[in-house]
Amino acid sequence: MHLNHLDLCVPNVRETSEFFERFFGFRCQREKGRDALAILQDEAGFTLVISRLRAEDPTSYPAQFHVGFLLESEAAVHEAHERMKEGSADVSPVRDVRGGPVFYTRAPGGVLVEVSHRG
Repeated sequence: MHLNHLDLCVPNVRETSEFFERFFGFRCQREKGRDALAILQDEAGFTLVISRLRAEDPTSYPAQFHVGFLLESEAAVHEAHERMKEGSADVSPVRDVRGGPVFYTRAPGGVLVEVSHRG
């Protein structure tokens, strides 16, 4: 068994999709409706679905809910951190957690994103 996809519900589908495309290498495979749904995929074939919040949906995720990206090296974490800072993303400082570097950022729509490497 493997994880098939993750669906994130956000107020602005386009803005959130562009964030994951710009900083995490996802590519939009298909869009549905007017800012209703975007289906993204990464180089490994993982599917990330970005869908618009409905009026009755909660407007924020729980504080500890997050999406984690595991990079191939410590250097890649530091490079991603610099690239995101230069791209005006609000990133936390890089810290050593569980024996490797980690930092956090928030994608548009309030999704907490962790970027790390484990040695």
